[in-house]
Amino acid sequence: MDRPFGLLAELTYACPLHCPYCSNPLNLADYGEELTTAEWLRVLAEAKELGVLQVHLSGGEPLQRRDLVEIVRGAGELGLYTNLITSAIGFSPRRAEQLRAAGLDHVQISVQAAESALSDRIAGLPSFERKVAAARLTKKLGWPLTLNVVLHRGNIDGIARILDLAEELAADRIELANTQYYGWALRNRGALLPSRAQLERAETAVRTARERLKERMEIIYVIPDYYSRYPKPCMDGWGRRQLTVVPNGDVLPCPTAHTLPLPRAGVREHSLAWIWERSPLFRRFRGTDWMPDPCRGCDRRELDFGGCRCQAFQLTGDAGRTDPVCHLSPDHGVVIEAVRAANGTSSAGRPEAVFVPRPHPRRSAG
Repeated sequence: MDRPFGLLAELTYACPLHCPYCSNPLNLADYGEELTTAEWLRVLAEAKELGVLQVHLSGGEPLQRRDLVEIVRGAGELGLYTNLITSAIGFSPRRAEQLRAAGLDHVQISVQAAESALSDRIAGLPSFERKVAAARLTKKLGWPLTLNVVLHRGNIDGIARILDLAEELAADRIELANTQYYGWALRNRGALLPSRAQLERAETAVRTARERLKERMEIIYVIPDYYSRYPKPCMDGWGRRQLTVVPNGDVLPCPTAHTLPLPRAGVREHSLAWIWERSPLFRRFRGTDWMPDPCRGCDRRELDFGGCRCQAFQLTGDAGRTDPVCHLSPDHGVVIEAVRAANGTSSAGRPEAVFVPRPHPRRSAG
């Protein structure tokens, strides 16, 4: 059996931002009983034993956890590489120095746009200037800096300016990831899915920047699934390389598997090793035996593993079907229709995006 090398630790779903493409669950209030500091340190130790090498500290906003420094220190003592995935709200010089002393290895900051007004409007909070200041502080303290930009209809036309901002901030890496349509993003798909013309312009801008910055910055660009001929290999295959632990201790094969009607598995009831190796959740779509046609006989079955199980469920109601993104899927028509709508509806006829409400978590004592 493969061993996981990456753990996404979603420490809290509390977040000051309200981005309409958020991949966190719609029912955020159900995840308020967060793991304690001691529980997270146990999870990290079990992850190390299982083979994990990298821990990505995310949320929500991980800086909302008062024990973040202690969690980072504990991960470092285990020899785990730590990456902070943050909106940068709360990334003060004092907190940054504490995290640096605790051994944090890498900082990834989300940016919504290259202009203050647009960025703040997408985030639902005045935050752009704080993000820029945090990026500069990250470089000053000697960390590698990744910028992450979720692209959608509202900001993709500014991709060249976003790349210019990344260059100005001396980012080592930028991830330009078109929105994946789960959770809040699926609810807001009509407002977020870009047109084909927008994507073509964006790809031209990315090619130009890659040539210009190839010695200075790694540029990752991910197109929307809906415009792909084949689906992406979800997390390199279900239960093969990665696992996610969410704030209440549930363990998932991918960050959005909470949407699936499958038996839950949590670290408060089971060891991480048992969940990875034996739980019905992780075994359900591992490998290729579960596949229906046309995946079962497809030469790509061990390349894309039938695509995304969450996307299949959200678009067809059945997590076991071929991802409708695939042009061979019998359900591909639902994707064709969504793309047709994105390319045919005037701006005046588009729905308004719903911004994410944020309940307060109910945290246990550390």
